Amino acid sequence: MELQGTVKKISEVQTFTSGFQKREMVILTQEQYPQPINIEFLSDKINLLDNVTEGENVKVAINIRGREWVSPQGETKYFNSITGWKVEKVFENATGSEPTQASSQQAATPVSNENPFAGDDDDDLPF
Repeated sequence: MELQGTVKKISEVQTFTSGFQKREMVILTQEQYPQPINIEFLSDKINLLDNVTEGENVKVAINIRGREWVSPQGETKYFNSITGWKVEKVFENATGSEPTQASSQQAATPVSNENPFAGDDDDDLPF
């Protein structure tokens, strides 16, 4: 899966007693109701965030992981995490998106609702 948005926050590397490392990035999605999404980068993937800065537009390849946890009281709970494994910067033109040649040609051609065969009395249909 992929998520695309603007980098809102990049955390420092967290190192745990076991030697495990993780780093988190929050992106703000670009949709009608933008969502802040926290993405974890684990172990050897933490360096993917070294060349990313807050405010940049990025596309992140992710995996969604789930796990089950049973509390000391015996209650079962479920947790999800989003793990990133690839980051691409998304560059946009200063003028916005460039229309393709086909779409610019379509825009130049006026649309008509007139019947092109109206008034054509040369009807050679047998019925």
